[in-house]
Amino acid sequence: MTRILLVRHAPTPETGDRLTGRAPGVTLDRRGRQAARAVAEALAGLDIAAVYSSPIERTMETAAMVAGPHELQPVVEPGLTELDFGRWTGQTLESLRRLEAWHSVQMTPSRFRFPDGESFAEAQHRSVGSVERIGSMHEGKTVVAVSHSDIIKLVVAHYLGQALDLFQRLRISTASISELQIDGDQPPAVVSINATRAVG
Repeated sequence: MTRILLVRHAPTPETGDRLTGRAPGVTLDRRGRQAARAVAEALAGLDIAAVYSSPIERTMETAAMVAGPHELQPVVEPGLTELDFGRWTGQTLESLRRLEAWHSVQMTPSRFRFPDGESFAEAQHRSVGSVERIGSMHEGKTVVAVSHSDIIKLVVAHYLGQALDLFQRLRISTASISELQIDGDQPPAVVSINATRAVG
């Protein structure tokens, strides 16, 4: 049985206030480092074969802390990177919620593309592809993939068979763990979503 643990990065000073996206220089603060250490401790007792990460700084920092107890180095996986929010990158969530397009982001994301950026459908296609490649490279093992809220929601929605227009109903907190299991010819299983306690 292959276990894929999807970890959202630990919080940054701008988490929940701004759509930081792929903007450089957004790193974990003291609270974020504490949260990342808590995830590392929660996973320390598992036999983890590899830790993969989005190339964004906050995910790489989180992944390094998770990988440390296992004497591993995080492997950059571009398919796990944050959505390309285009011209929305760096905008406050308060200002974005006032836009008419925000309703489409929340209610009909399958038809939405960020201005000069990526569509949710494209992000789901490449992130699910990455997860499947990671799983195929580590059959029968446990691996960690550190990514972002929307990316993890898109992956989980895919494996739940959930329509893309419903994926925003999922919640993925910072420093949370969601688990997929792949067992032979059985359909992939979503074992847990948004866990913030130890995973056994």
